[in-house]
Amino acid sequence: MFDILVYLYETYYRPDACPEPAALARKLSAVGFDDVEISEALVWLTDLTAMAGVEHILTASSTGTRFYVQQESDVLGAAAVGFIQFLESARILSPLQREIVIERALALDEAPVSLGKLKVIVLMLLWSQGKEPDALMFDDLFIDDEDLPPRLLH
Repeated sequence: MFDILVYLYETYYRPDACPEPAALARKLSAVGFDDVEISEALVWLTDLTAMAGVEHILTASSTGTRFYVQQESDVLGAAAVGFIQFLESARILSPLQREIVIERALALDEAPVSLGKLKVIVLMLLWSQGKEPDALMFDDLFIDDEDLPPRLLH
């Protein structure tokens, strides 16, 4: 499913450039994606778009601290929670966007969610809202830390 999401991000600069779901499914199938994964990705993306649309209606602001319940901590893992907190402190994510990211991560059937997949979720949220991260944050979102060799300290 994440391969499809990344493909959509790379292929369609803006979400409104995407064809309707039926036509998009045909295009994705023609490119070689599996029908089950296409269906899962389109449902996931539709849910994301529905949730992300709320951002334009509500203007929630928060100065409080977000505490994670045990289920959220188990699914997200420490690295993902830290990354979400970093994005919020850097004002890349609003409190409402943070909640959407958490909900979309919890909607996956895996625990813990890898940092690479969480980055794709954040990228897709920003993309679905027509927002583009700045150049430095864009690099952070596209680099999969799990694939990097360990850093040597000296």
